[in-house]
Amino acid sequence: MADLIMALEAAARALCRHAGNPENTKFEGKPMWQSYLPEAKAAIEAALPYLDLSSALGEKAD
Repeated sequence: MADLIMALEAAARALCRHAGNPENTKFEGKPMWQSYLPEAKAAIEAALPYLDLSSALGEKAD
């Protein structure tokens, strides 16, 4: 689960930078990157069905 949380944060930070915003500037009392979490979650959820996670987990394919 920690990997998913780290992936969401990394994606949100990347989206924030891509939009030209500084990641750690305060926005509504929180770091700016946190406002991009909904978009990051949507992108990761959309990509997950297409990822072969078995190789990342060290599992052998059948």
